[in-house]
Amino acid sequence: MKAFTPVYVPVGVPTFHLESAQEAFDKSKELLREIDPAFLCPEEMLLSIDKLRAWLDSVQPDLIVFQNLTFANAAYMAEVLRRFDCPVLLWTLREPVIDGGRLRLNSLTGAYSAANTLRAFDDRPFSYVFGSPEELDLEEAVKAAVAAARVRHAMRGLKLAAIGHTPQGFGFGRALDGELMSVFGVELEAIEARELIDKAKSYSDEDCAAFLEKTACATCGLDKTPERNRLDHARLYKAYSDYVQANGIGALASRCWPDFFTAYGTPVCTVLSLLNDDGVAAACEADVYGALSMWVGMQLSGEPVFFGDPVSLDEWENTITFWHCGAAACSLARKDTGAEIGVHPNRKIGPAMNFGCEAFPEATIFRIGREPDGSFRFFLATGEALDKPRQFIGTSLVICTDSDSREIVEKSVLDGFEPHFVVMKGNHVKALEALAGMLGFEVYKY
Repeated sequence: MKAFTPVYVPVGVPTFHLESAQEAFDKSKELLREIDPAFLCPEEMLLSIDKLRAWLDSVQPDLIVFQNLTFANAAYMAEVLRRFDCPVLLWTLREPVIDGGRLRLNSLTGAYSAANTLRAFDDRPFSYVFGSPEELDLEEAVKAAVAAARVRHAMRGLKLAAIGHTPQGFGFGRALDGELMSVFGVELEAIEARELIDKAKSYSDEDCAAFLEKTACATCGLDKTPERNRLDHARLYKAYSDYVQANGIGALASRCWPDFFTAYGTPVCTVLSLLNDDGVAAACEADVYGALSMWVGMQLSGEPVFFGDPVSLDEWENTITFWHCGAAACSLARKDTGAEIGVHPNRKIGPAMNFGCEAFPEATIFRIGREPDGSFRFFLATGEALDKPRQFIGTSLVICTDSDSREIVEKSVLDGFEPHFVVMKGNHVKALEALAGMLGFEVYKY
C-alpha cells in the first residue's frame, strides 16, 4: 500500500491582491508541513486552470486541502473532482484587511462556489475550515482532518478477521464482507474458532515456551493459574499470533464463550489482551464493528484502547463504569496492581485479566454503530478516566463524563446503540467527526 499523501491545492486568479495571496500561500505551506511533513505543496500559487492541471498531473492524493487564495470559479473544483475520489478539506482564508478599500482576496465567495460544485458532484462529503494560517482553531481543525484522512487511508489496507460467529443474541457485531469493503475499504476474512483451537492443540509445550514466558512477564499472578490452563493459554496465544502474522491481520473479532470453555477448557481472554498490546485490535464476542472501532481508536491514540460494556451509572458522581470479562490490554492496568490474572467471572476458569484500569485526564468514548435501516453512525462522548480500583471481577474503567452521565445513558439507550464501546486515551472528537464526514456518517455526540 502506498504511503499516505496529503496534497495542498491553492487556487486563485491574478486579478486580486497578489501580495496578500502570496503571504497567505507561504504561511499556509509552512503550517501544513508542520502538521504533516508528507504534505506535497506546489512551488507557486495555482492562478490558472492550466497551472492547476499541471500540478494535479504530478500527484496522487489521499487528502486534498483545497484553498481559495482568492476567488476562483467552479471550474477549479470541478477539475479536482473529475480526477480524484479522495477526502477534500475546503479552506477559506479570512479577508486580511477591511478598510473601505479594495477586496483583497474574496476567498469566501470562492468557497461557496467550490462547495456548490462538491454538493452537485454526486453530493460528495467534504470538510470545511475557515481562518488564517496563524489561528489556533484553524490549525486544530486541519490537524483533525489530516488525522482522519490518515485513518481512512490506512483502513483501506486493513485486513480484519472474524474468528467464529457471534453468540445468539449478539448479532449487532456481525458484518458482511462486501459491506465492509464497500463502506470502509476493509477486507474481512472469516475462520472458524475450532480451526485455531485445533491448531493450538497440535503444539508441544516446547513450541509455546516463548509465549508462556511473554505472558508471565506482562502479567501478575499467572503462577496461580493451574498448569494445564497456563500451557493451554500459551498454545492458544501462539495459534492466534501465528495466524495474525501469516495472514496480515490488523484487527480481529473473536468468539469466546462458550467454545473456549466447553471445547478447549481455557478462555481466550488473556490471548486477546496480549494481542491488543501487540498492536492488533482484538475484540471479544465476535463483534466485528467493535474490533473496527478499536482499530480506529488505536490509530488515533497510538496505543491500546479499552473495550467493554457500560455496566454501572452513578449520577451523583457523574460516572459510567465500563467493564468486560477480562480481555483488556495489560498496558491499561493500574500501576499499583499491574495486570493481574484471575478467572473468568462466570465460568471460573483462567487465565483472564482481572484489574482496574489506570486514570488518564482525557478520554474519548466511541463506537461505530448501525441505524435500524443499516446505515452507519458514530457514538461520541468525552470525559476523564478516574483513579478507581477494579469495580467487578474482570477489567473495568470508570469515566467521569463531560456531559451529564445519566443523560448520556438514557439518550444512547433510547437511540438504540450497541452494548460494546471503546474508550481511548485523549480527546479525538474532532478527528472522529472529520472521519464521519469523510465516510458520510451521522454523528451522535453526547
